[in-house]
Amino acid sequence: MNTIRNNSQSSQPLQALPPVQRAREAVIATVAQLANFDEIIDVRSESEYAEDHIPGAINCPVLNDAQRAEVGTIYKQVSPFDAKKIGAARVSENIARHLLERFHHKPRGWKPLVYCWRGGGRSGALAHVLTQIGWHAARLDGGYKAYRREVIADLDRMPGQYRWHVVCGMTGTGKSRLLAALRDTGAQVLDLESLAAHRGSVLGNLPGAPQPPQKMFESLIWHALRGFDSSRPVFVESESKKVGKLRVPEALITAMWAGAPLVLRAPMPVRVALLKEDYAHFLLDPTLLSVQLDHLANLHGCDVITGWQTLVREQHWDELTQALLVHHYDPSYTRAISKHYPTLAQAPTITAVDKQPGTYGNLAKIVLKTCN
Repeated sequence: MNTIRNNSQSSQPLQALPPVQRAREAVIATVAQLANFDEIIDVRSESEYAEDHIPGAINCPVLNDAQRAEVGTIYKQVSPFDAKKIGAARVSENIARHLLERFHHKPRGWKPLVYCWRGGGRSGALAHVLTQIGWHAARLDGGYKAYRREVIADLDRMPGQYRWHVVCGMTGTGKSRLLAALRDTGAQVLDLESLAAHRGSVLGNLPGAPQPPQKMFESLIWHALRGFDSSRPVFVESESKKVGKLRVPEALITAMWAGAPLVLRAPMPVRVALLKEDYAHFLLDPTLLSVQLDHLANLHGCDVITGWQTLVREQHWDELTQALLVHHYDPSYTRAISKHYPTLAQAPTITAVDKQPGTYGNLAKIVLKTCN
């Protein structure tokens, strides 16, 4: 019977085995390197993403809210081992779906950055798979928590690096229109009301556009500030400490109050026409406007509010708008603006003679010549 020959006794030397190819691993990136990637992928659950995320990031949860709750329950009531088994299965299912539905068309040179809460298991799972496929994937060091720390630190530091020119003016003068015209000319503009999805007054809610959470508002401001050139001025509208329910970061409002004001004026008929255009949704739903006016009762008394609500029912829009300006908005704005901008009386002044788009384009050119 044949016997197996011992290799150690063979006259022929063993052939060296081919080296095992080392698996590619996703690289680690920092917040400072965000611009180096083609896409940023937030793998946290949908509720985590909704509260705040890196601006521009897409949401591809590797565990959604329901699945996180499922895994957490098993972890507490059964065992960590069983929780990991079901968690791994759910993660694998979700990654497979994202590959088929979201990533299958990406080219070979695609460079995504993946992040989760702490930069650990959830982002590591997707980044590993993307890397093994052949894409140049990276994982954010420290995850969202590291990003959030940087946002907080930067919002305390960055506002002081810029030259702020603050557009002041009574309600209805078209400050937002002037900012848009300045942006169209290539100027640097921080539009806080646009970022906050609010016009900054008791009637300022935008129809169909809820305000973002506070953290998301701060992320949007941070993202805008990072894109500015500190050698050029930045234009912003005068705001109070809050835009709707959202707080303007303390260092930013302080820098704005220390900035150079310029005053935008407009005749009353122009202001009324602009406000009717901006708040057209109230004209379509007078009941909503009447409800909002109730919030002013503690300032003006029930008799005044009842009179304004009568104007709403009778659709006397011009009379109502002028009454609100004269008796509510103008006094309130004058008190606030004079407190925060003591040099306002010496500030440059421009006037919008009508509400035509070309008017604000021409004013923007004047402002740039004055402020640069």
